[in-house]
Amino acid sequence: MADATMNVLLVRNAPRSGPGRLVPWLRDEGLVPTELPGRSAPSDPAGFAAVVLLGGGFLPDADADVPWLPAQRGLARQCAAHGVPLLGICLGAQVLAVATGGAVTGAHGRPERGSCTVVRRPEAARDPLLAGVPESFPVIQNHRDQITALPPGAVHLARSADCPVQAFRVGERAWGVQFHPEVGAERLADWDEAALAESGVDAVALRTAATAAEPTARRVARRLVANFAQVVRDSVPLGR
Repeated sequence: MADATMNVLLVRNAPRSGPGRLVPWLRDEGLVPTELPGRSAPSDPAGFAAVVLLGGGFLPDADADVPWLPAQRGLARQCAAHGVPLLGICLGAQVLAVATGGAVTGAHGRPERGSCTVVRRPEAARDPLLAGVPESFPVIQNHRDQITALPPGAVHLARSADCPVQAFRVGERAWGVQFHPEVGAERLADWDEAALAESGVDAVALRTAATAAEPTARRVARRLVANFAQVVRDSVPLGR
């Protein structure tokens, strides 16, 4: 049975942006995932050993339309300031960036859809989250907004051809990743073919490429989760 101090808060910002395979993987690592909708998430991490901020189809400062975003940015700031392990995914990464002094630009650059290749930067060599991850690896992407300025002091960890900021760290234990380790190639089955076609994207080709890359992408995602879980386990005795 997992220790009660190993509770991990999963913040779900949109109905279709759930935690996916993170839940069983975190449980396999001895952690206790607790999912809350964004509107119910706290503004500080008290009572949790770690936090995961999930994706959503809006900007991280769209407060007029998404009234819980100020609290979520506060949650990200508290985690980064106090060394509570945090993993921000897609929108969650953008929330972390904006909350700690970075910038996000909507509809910036070329959208990334389906399986894309991410490349580690030299700074990732000693990073705990990316330990053991290949120099380049496939991931699932689905975004058109980008982090265009990293927070002061942030460590830039990974990039892709169309999106310079794919992974970064703020402080010792707060990470943002623009890609989606929580989902596999099967997620593309739900994507709207007509909408993609209007954007000049071939949904069948996307699915074929993602399926071919899935074995490697899954291994990388599983390693990231294991690495994050190790950070969580290591951080709990530090006065928490």
